[in-house]
Amino acid sequence: MSNSINLKKGLDIPLAGVPDLAVKRTVLPDIVAVQPSDFKGLNPRLLVREGDKVLAGSPVLADKKNPDILVTSPVSGTVKEVVRGDKRKLLAVLVKADEEQEYLDFSVRKGDLTAEVVKDTLLKSGLWAAFIQRPYGIVADPSAAPKAVFVSAFSTAPLAADTEFTLASEVSLLQAGVSALAKLAPVHVSVKSADSAFAKFSDATVHVVKGKHPAGNVGVQIAAVSPIRKDETVLTISLALLAAVGRLFTTGRYDVRRTVAVGGPATNGPAYINTLPGIPMTSLKEYYVHPEGVRIISGDVLTGRNAGEAGYLGFYDTQVTLLKEGTEPELLGWARPFRFNQYSADHTYFNWCLGLMDKERDMDTNLHGGPRAFVMPDSYYAKYLPMDIYPLYLVKACLADDIDNMEKYGIYEVLPEDFALIEFMDPSKNYVQDIIANGIDLMLKEMA
Repeated sequence: MSNSINLKKGLDIPLAGVPDLAVKRTVLPDIVAVQPSDFKGLNPRLLVREGDKVLAGSPVLADKKNPDILVTSPVSGTVKEVVRGDKRKLLAVLVKADEEQEYLDFSVRKGDLTAEVVKDTLLKSGLWAAFIQRPYGIVADPSAAPKAVFVSAFSTAPLAADTEFTLASEVSLLQAGVSALAKLAPVHVSVKSADSAFAKFSDATVHVVKGKHPAGNVGVQIAAVSPIRKDETVLTISLALLAAVGRLFTTGRYDVRRTVAVGGPATNGPAYINTLPGIPMTSLKEYYVHPEGVRIISGDVLTGRNAGEAGYLGFYDTQVTLLKEGTEPELLGWARPFRFNQYSADHTYFNWCLGLMDKERDMDTNLHGGPRAFVMPDSYYAKYLPMDIYPLYLVKACLADDIDNMEKYGIYEVLPEDFALIEFMDPSKNYVQDIIANGIDLMLKEMA
């Protein structure tokens, strides 16, 4: 096992709208949403009714299949509304926040930290939902025995929040989180530099990972350190939620506050804000001028969710990206020889001759074409995925619902986010992440 990993494959996308490294404001809106759709694999059972009083850390949802898995309220307040969709599908629980926040007490003495105590505390507080289980990317099964816990301490996604800025002051809390998780399984932390503020954690193995996106994806790091095989389980958790675990075992509170990056070409002043998951996008109105012409994404441009102005910040997200909707027609389109503002990693346009490849671009949502048959060889797509798999073969196996070949070509090692860059670069404009997600859903159905 190497502690220094240099990845050669990948691509950094020069998207405009990088926030300055300064927190501009704190956003604590009146309404905060708990969204079951944030938690893949959770079959939600509602535990509250409209008008109920909740504290920060009070259970709001439970998993019908595993009642020990809880989703709790990030704020204290009153349940204002239970939002349902077609066939009464539960979409969100809206909580009106109190002016003065109150927290449930989950404190445990440091001397009492055993694997059983750590797991029980995480389950009762609702922070067990912070763990994503691989394979399949579902909320972790408490009964599973993971071979390791992996944490990526940086992100290489376009306009991602700079963790060295957002969390450098919380190293002690992160260390408390690492020490607690080490009771469950060996902990691996990946950093982008040996000089990182997170490179000296005890109770963990630290790996220095260098490379272009998706080097910051935890799945790529797992593949480089300890690839997942059939019948193996690995837990992953984001650095922001690891800090919440540290707060839980330090203060006894369920506290998921975080610093979020708001950026993108359509941003009216990119900025960092202090806030909570579940805030409505309407609370960020000052950062976009014309919402009807802006796509509001909870997450990054490659893997995020189109939340819209009526949506909410996702539980796992630490950035909001604003893009212009690509609705304007382009004269001659691809046939124009001089498109100096158009980005192409394949050197399709002459702007690469002028040294403009790394220039930040005001990209929009235009696909510049529609889905069609795959025309490029596997080697083309493999340039953008630093894993020892054949990505195109895996995609085609998922399209064919061929479970044997899905296993053969690495379905246990990947999540849709690992194929996001391939989807961005695909000349055939296929929705590759959706194809991988459908393949994973088939595996869950047939192999569970």
